Amino acid sequence: MTSQQAELIHRALDDFRIELPSWGFGNTGTRFGKFLQAAAAVTIEEKFSDAGQVHALTGACPTLALHVLWDLPRDTDGAAEIRRLSAQYGVAPGSINPNLFEDQRYKFGSFGNPDPLVRAAALRHVADAIALADALDSRDISLWFPDGSNYPGTANIRQRRAWFVEALQASHLRLSPAQRLLVEYKPFEPAFYHSDIADWGMALLLARAAGPRARVLVDTGHHYLSQNIEQIVAWLLADDMLGGFHFNDRKYADDDLTLGSIDPYQVFRIFHEIALFEHETGRRADVAFMIDQSHNLKGKIEATIQTVMTAQELYAKAAIVDRAALLAAQGTSDLMRAEGTLQDAFSTDVRPAIRDWRTSRRLPADPLRAFRESGYLERITAARAAHRPAGTSSYA
Repeated sequence: MTSQQAELIHRALDDFRIELPSWGFGNTGTRFGKFLQAAAAVTIEEKFSDAGQVHALTGACPTLALHVLWDLPRDTDGAAEIRRLSAQYGVAPGSINPNLFEDQRYKFGSFGNPDPLVRAAALRHVADAIALADALDSRDISLWFPDGSNYPGTANIRQRRAWFVEALQASHLRLSPAQRLLVEYKPFEPAFYHSDIADWGMALLLARAAGPRARVLVDTGHHYLSQNIEQIVAWLLADDMLGGFHFNDRKYADDDLTLGSIDPYQVFRIFHEIALFEHETGRRADVAFMIDQSHNLKGKIEATIQTVMTAQELYAKAAIVDRAALLAAQGTSDLMRAEGTLQDAFSTDVRPAIRDWRTSRRLPADPLRAFRESGYLERITAARAAHRPAGTSSYA
């Protein structure tokens, strides 16, 4: 590796931030059950404490995504407590995630529910989430909907779309000037015949209809096999409609596996498309990087540190792509040189430069090893097990 590449990596890592999910520290599971961990966080303070450990060791995670109902009260009275925890543990509140899927009233949908009373309740809940975000100085309100149907003929698809437009526009009107709505999509589950927001095109149309501060949120697990996610990223960047990511990985479908565990080259290609956009336009892409993973078997904090380290490594690889050479090769359709330029960067061992960056920023050279040697996991395992009844879940 050249000194110039090392410098590019250091500059890139200085700017790289990735948001942690509060739910990634709690007990989660599949539709069939949960495998509980003694050290899993239950209270919001425990989640802030665990997130603070990850940020202190990696230097890249200054914010914690919060889930309304799981983490936050139903009104703004708890904002002062969140700010206190933020100051104590060195992690700020990040995106606010309304919960439109657990309540029994959402059995047939939320914004797309045929019952106007349910739609009104969902709209109030999102309004409360926006108010909480405003009280916490959180910019992004991240919207994922379970809405859809399981059988042909059981839902008026066009009417449901109209209800979504109406509710999203009403939600957008409640935003403060600095806030954004991020509209997420998912091809299936829990709706197995049609999902109301099934792909990036539907999310894009709804975000445009909602208003000028709405953007699309790309969850890397929410795609069919072989979907070209970096092409979606490139198109959304071109239209200034890419708001952020929920990063994870998958083998078959929405598996929530740790980032890069299946296809690190894809994550690298996504980071590259963003870096190429910034290189060509001369401006920084306003994209929120967030993790959305469910660590059912791996240790919660270890899996999160591993994810952040992987993200830093792949982001560093994207930073050293020779973009001038790449664009020149693309311009002459020199396929071997163009593809080789990408592959050269991806094949470069950037870990020595990352270790140098960490030590120069007074971070541990190996965050995962530092965590294992810190004794934090042993302390919280003993403390949390001592005051918690068996079987307590992260949603308590």
